[in-house]
Amino acid sequence: MNTADYLTAPLNPAAGIAAQRASRDSPETVIAVKSLGKRYILGQQRSRDGGLRHAIESAMKSPFNWLRGRRRPRKERTEFWALKDISLEINRGEVVGIIGRNGAGKSTLLKILSRITDPTKGRIEIDGRVASLLEVGTGFHPELTGRENIFLNGAILGMTRAEIKRRFDEIVAFAEVEDFLDTPVKRYSSGMYVRLAFAVAAHLEPEILVVDEVLAVGDAQFQKKCLGKMGEVSRGGRTVLFVSHNMSAVRSLCSRGVVLNEGAIVFDGPAEEAIRQYARQSQAIAEAWVDLASRTVERYGAKEYACLQSLELLNGDGLPSVVLQMGDKAVFRLIIDILRPSHDFEIGVIIANFQGVMVHQLVSTWEGLRSIPETGLHLVEVELPSIYLFPGDYQVNVWITLRGQYYDDAVHEALRFTVEEGCVNSHPTYFGRWSQATQVYTPSRWTVSPLTPSNSLKILYDKLQKF
Repeated sequence: MNTADYLTAPLNPAAGIAAQRASRDSPETVIAVKSLGKRYILGQQRSRDGGLRHAIESAMKSPFNWLRGRRRPRKERTEFWALKDISLEINRGEVVGIIGRNGAGKSTLLKILSRITDPTKGRIEIDGRVASLLEVGTGFHPELTGRENIFLNGAILGMTRAEIKRRFDEIVAFAEVEDFLDTPVKRYSSGMYVRLAFAVAAHLEPEILVVDEVLAVGDAQFQKKCLGKMGEVSRGGRTVLFVSHNMSAVRSLCSRGVVLNEGAIVFDGPAEEAIRQYARQSQAIAEAWVDLASRTVERYGAKEYACLQSLELLNGDGLPSVVLQMGDKAVFRLIIDILRPSHDFEIGVIIANFQGVMVHQLVSTWEGLRSIPETGLHLVEVELPSIYLFPGDYQVNVWITLRGQYYDDAVHEALRFTVEEGCVNSHPTYFGRWSQATQVYTPSRWTVSPLTPSNSLKILYDKLQKF
């Protein structure tokens, strides 16, 4: 294994920056990634050379397992490259969206740039202080209060106490945690934790702000507030790296997009084109039938009353398909395992675009279906007589719960499908040209007639009647 060259700005950012700048082709480059790779070893057991203390602890905790382990041959090690030969340059003041499916390597890349994880090979040069918000809990000491963690994080970023005090009131006001400022953060809710962590990261004047999908923990108002702050940070000449599955946020905030797939960069360019590349990449692996029973990622709920088993999409001919025509019938076929019967079930099918904007929400209780009085597998079919979505790519989320409660079982991005140009009326129309401006076609009645003395007098008369 080659030892990676891993260069970053020191905690005192004034030291060493000039040397780093001189090593780059462009003086505006603040992050330079060259041939970066990150390898993990799967199936690796703990080394037997852990020392006497480790041997005694293992034997006392599980004596029989320890004895069996002494005789068992070691597992064969398998290599997994989370990042493969990544090369990237990011300039000062750029707002870059890093997008890709789960497991594409986005978070691994950000952890390496944030100096949380070391690369296996390659070289990184960073010019400036980096503030990271990658996971709920990153960077805070749980036993310290909110107030103490603000000063601790500022010190880690190389700021003086006077600088931190100057921004302290702004941080607290943004995070909205005034009443809990002297409470240990281990007692914070996840929302409070993220609000304070983001406020610290954004207000303590880092040259580079790194934000992962953690903002999804906050509510919609907080997310909007954070996006506005990141825009403000970028306008101040600082650099923002932003990972999100919310393509609307990427489109509104980022000027540049980097698409990762299986640890490699497959696109680097304008954000709008990056989003289209991501949509095509996701659509390429779409299937008309998906097994939800074994699905673990992007899944929520306790499954106390029901468990989603499978989802299938049928076209107007009743055949499984991930390609529909505008105006066609569409049927979503769900198989659900009812674990505890109820007369108050609520089942939902959500159609959203790849920017995360919900277009249709189909809910069983709206149509009078709420009672499933028996346990066991049940077939649920949701029919749309005509699908009037504009041409484009869409995703489907499904959920089941008891009415008014949190999801009992829910799967996000359960299925993907494409809508193609179709004939929805007797008039030939090219709908694709409008697909970026609107998502749903709604039939409407239009009339036109010459303006004559008779109908103009009628319009005047109608207006006079209002006075």
